[in-house]
Amino acid sequence: MTETETEITAGLVRDLLLDQHPDLAGLPLREVEGGWGNQMWRLGDELAVRIQRMDTDPDHQLKERRWLPLLAPRLPLPIPVPVRSGAPSERFPKIWTVMTWVPGLPLDHGTITRGEHAADTLAAFLRALHVAVPADAGVNTGRGVHPKEYKDSFDQFFDSVDAATIGSDAAEVRAVWDDAVAAPAWEGPSVWVHGDLHPANVVVADGTLAGVVDFGDLSVGDPAADLAAAWVLLPAGAAERFFAAYGEADEATVRRARGLAAMKSLFLMLMGQNGDRGLPGGKPAWGPAGRAALDRVLRGR
Repeated sequence: MTETETEITAGLVRDLLLDQHPDLAGLPLREVEGGWGNQMWRLGDELAVRIQRMDTDPDHQLKERRWLPLLAPRLPLPIPVPVRSGAPSERFPKIWTVMTWVPGLPLDHGTITRGEHAADTLAAFLRALHVAVPADAGVNTGRGVHPKEYKDSFDQFFDSVDAATIGSDAAEVRAVWDDAVAAPAWEGPSVWVHGDLHPANVVVADGTLAGVVDFGDLSVGDPAADLAAAWVLLPAGAAERFFAAYGEADEATVRRARGLAAMKSLFLMLMGQNGDRGLPGGKPAWGPAGRAALDRVLRGR
């Protein structure tokens, strides 16, 4: 935290509610573990306060405010829906949003034990999300693009992950990535993509997927950006079931998705290795989750 940043405490969040939404200020309030761009505070049983921390771009929350209420009714899993808006003030110079709470345990702290059910659930969710966007969407966060656009990011992650963690798989990881870069580009219509499906951005209950959160990277473009979740989120052996249930991915799209899954796996491994970009607590669970995902990518299932 720099000298110009404001420490986010329960007292600060309570004061912001008192100032802008006093009818909610009396609800129980507690910090939710996780996140770095935004911090989450549970507000009562059904709400949460999403408040900018390291994220300095208000467009992420403004985008969620505009589009999530429209997307939520047609998605088969719960997602957070903005219900109140918090404006910058002298007390806190960034925006914040009161959203509905999505019950469940984040996957980086939980487990999927019902792999087939989770595969079908994820496929149904993404089929419902991956529809052509309105002409006025104007949403582009750099997600949903061809893997070749991520060359620098992939190289950074690959070179930064402890070589011993990748081990003898280095050449195969590179081959998967090169194959994705060589795959033909998406030629279908631009569709909505979540853009950042990884274990901290989905919740589980009863051994299966129970909700999807953090739509700050909501974008439009190539569905392969989200189809990578077949390997990043689902247990071993579930990817084939997922793609059969999704039913609309051609070979080139699967190749791009597999390469993007390899990149996301490396990112998770790196975050587990280096912690949470200086934030307290780090991300120790992300390293093993990334390595397990990379194993699934290399097996192709």
